[in-house]
Amino acid sequence: MDKGKAFFNWSSGKDAAMALHMVQKEGKEVDLLVTTISKEYQRVSMHGLHRSLLEAQAASLSIPLEIIELPESPSMEVYGATMRERLTLLQNQGYANSYFGDIFLEDLKAYREQMLHPLGFKAVFPLWKKDTRQLLLDFIGLGLKAIVICVNAQVLDKSFCGRLIDQSFLDDLPSNVDPCGENGEFHTFCFDGPLFQWPIAFTQGDIVYKTYPAPQTGQNADGSEYGFWYCDLRLKG
Repeated sequence: MDKGKAFFNWSSGKDAAMALHMVQKEGKEVDLLVTTISKEYQRVSMHGLHRSLLEAQAASLSIPLEIIELPESPSMEVYGATMRERLTLLQNQGYANSYFGDIFLEDLKAYREQMLHPLGFKAVFPLWKKDTRQLLLDFIGLGLKAIVICVNAQVLDKSFCGRLIDQSFLDDLPSNVDPCGENGEFHTFCFDGPLFQWPIAFTQGDIVYKTYPAPQTGQNADGSEYGFWYCDLRLKG
């Protein structure tokens, strides 16, 4: 690990929590959590988690949180410019290392490295190439707890949204769905476990269906849409 402070690209979900556990188990310090949210809706991008729950999560983890607000559907140019600006500020504050919870998406890993390396950051991927079924079993075995808050309707039905991550959830997943949802099949909110000083208290609201335009390239250049189920969580108290 290079010298300098480290920040974690925090999604609020189970993979991030598992990666953080591995980092802390090795005695390495994480000085900051960094998360992007929608400026308009104040929710974590794609996960749909409200800012209030994200802030409660960081407080229980006892790690400072830095939130980057983005337009609802930023272009790659806007996203890249915003992130480079924020990374430059972090670099000036003594940060040199960045952790991610990615597991096997090569293009995403390459993009992150291309964004970080020119600024002198080292990108670290604690879960890289690990078996995703075993990772989920390890997550459950450690006593970490998470709830499914977003489901890709193309591969999973509404019944998976709002479920806890446990053995029965793993057993019920169709064979074409990655056990950790690494292909975007589902997203989670981690709310309890040995990483936390206290569990995040929340209530479950409605499960709603939302659609987004499919990437308009190649065979998808037909105006088609992707559908997602979201479970709205609300912070208690």
